[in-house]
Amino acid sequence: MAGSVSRRGFLGSAAAASVVGTVAVAPGRAWADSVPPDRIHLSVNGKAYEIDADPTVTLLDALRERLGLTGTKKGCDRGQCGACTVHVDGRRVVSCLTLAIACAGKKVVTIEGIADGDSLHPVQQAFVDCDGFQCGFCTSGQIMSAVEVVAQGAARSDEEIREAMSGNICRCGAYPNIVDAIKQCRGEH
Repeated sequence: MAGSVSRRGFLGSAAAASVVGTVAVAPGRAWADSVPPDRIHLSVNGKAYEIDADPTVTLLDALRERLGLTGTKKGCDRGQCGACTVHVDGRRVVSCLTLAIACAGKKVVTIEGIADGDSLHPVQQAFVDCDGFQCGFCTSGQIMSAVEVVAQGAARSDEEIREAMSGNICRCGAYPNIVDAIKQCRGEH
C-alpha cells in the first residue's frame, strides 16, 4: 500500500510531536538518568535515613529498594489498590503516588514500625485473631489503613468501616474478617 502509514510509524510520529517544547535528553538516556540525584532526608519508623535519589523516586520505591523495608507492597503502582499504604505525619497515603522528596522532614511510619518490639500492634493482633488476611499481599496496607480508621474513631458501623477502608482492595475477599478485626480493636467483637 503506497502512501499508507503503519501503526508503528504513526505512534512514532505522534510521540515525536508530543515532545516539542519539552526538556531535551541525550539520546539513549532516560529523563531520570539525566537529573542529578538529590540527597533526601527521611524519618522512617523513628529512624533517620539519607538517600541519594532523583526527584521522581516514589516513597514506595525508596522504602523498598533503598531502605530495604519490603513490608510495604507494590500492588498496582497506580494508587488504586492500597497495598502500599503508609502513614506520613499521621495520615495514611498511598506511597506509590507520593514522591520521596515530598516526605523530607516528615514522619513516615510503615508496617514495620507499628509493633512495639515483639508485641504486635492491637490492629495486627486483631487481623490475626479474626483471620483478616488470606494470601497476605494486601495485609500491610489494610492494617495501616485500619490503624488510622481505629485512631479516628469515625467508623462506627459496618458500612462506615467499609467506606473508610474502600481504598484498600483484597483480591481474596477477606472483607468481613477485616471489618471484624476493626470492630475488635474498638472493643465491639
